[in-house]
Amino acid sequence: MTTTRTSTARRSFRGIAVAAIAGAGIALSPLPASAAVGGGAGGAVTAAPVAASSSAAQTAVDTALAQRGDMYLYGATGPDRFDCSGLTSFAYKAAGVSIPRTSKAQSTFGTPVAKSDLKPGDLVFFYSPVSHVGMYIGNGQMVHASTAGKPVAVVDVDSMPQYQGARRIA
Repeated sequence: MTTTRTSTARRSFRGIAVAAIAGAGIALSPLPASAAVGGGAGGAVTAAPVAASSSAAQTAVDTALAQRGDMYLYGATGPDRFDCSGLTSFAYKAAGVSIPRTSKAQSTFGTPVAKSDLKPGDLVFFYSPVSHVGMYIGNGQMVHASTAGKPVAVVDVDSMPQYQGARRIA
């Protein structure tokens, strides 16, 4: 289980490593993200790097992916524990975009997007009435905080039941 202390240490080390590499003049490109533990029926998958269509959406995707391994907690909005909509609102807040707090409210925010037109950063919604949200990251995958006892993880969108739609935020 990831504790606040180990999660903070992990993020601090990541920041130091990125700063050291960037300071050495090495160009960085997004690395594939891999989920250690699955959060949905489809289990863990490896996230393939796909660029978002806006800098805000890219920041939100990068922020959400950086939370992998943090545990689910109902009502939590970070920085080390999240529920599903807490993760998406936290990620977009990091991008300077304020979105509603709950999955139901998020499902009416932004612009509707067809499933065939999903782009990284789009929010995807599940169940009727809507009670779960994830963030599309490309290649049929999303990152989400699924349920108690499970960490933030990357899963296939189609591994989730009762797809209800998607919204583009940025």
